[in-house]
Amino acid sequence: MALKATIYKADLSLSDMDRNYYASHSLTLAQHPSETLERMMLRIAVFALNASETLAFTRGISVDDEPDLWQHNLAGEIEHWIELGEPDEKRLRRAAGRAAAVTVYSYGGRSGDVWWQQNGDRYARFDNLAVWRIEPETLTALAALCQRGMQLTATVQDGTMWLSDGATTVAIEPAPLKAAR
Repeated sequence: MALKATIYKADLSLSDMDRNYYASHSLTLAQHPSETLERMMLRIAVFALNASETLAFTRGISVDDEPDLWQHNLAGEIEHWIELGEPDEKRLRRAAGRAAAVTVYSYGGRSGDVWWQQNGDRYARFDNLAVWRIEPETLTALAALCQRGMQLTATVQDGTMWLSDGATTVAIEPAPLKAAR
């Protein structure tokens, strides 16, 4: 018998002073049986870092031709393709050709460092690609915020985001590995 996804709900109040974006979002996330709490909570954090009225979660790791999050314009074109992890070159080439902007958040710790050392030079040719690194300690702290129903507040200023559940606050400081041109 196949395992089913676990559903989480998060009410996110966001103040992004870097982009002058202030909004509340009611998020529903399905945690795939093979997905860790750390990765699922990173999806919420990445949503907050890139939030817009049209940014949406996709079917995620159960589908090969969709990223973790994406943003479409009114014509249905992909404006922003967001991946978590260490995608291969074929996947990033396809994303760079389909979307105006592609962002990768690498969170694999040592394996993420090895992935970047092996592929960073090849990914330099993708002008619309930005790559960020998230520290493993940040993932552990994010997982501690996880509940089936969450009330979260996110504040973004000077490239750092503070995500809080009212009792605990986690600082998320993505380190840039590659900027989009």
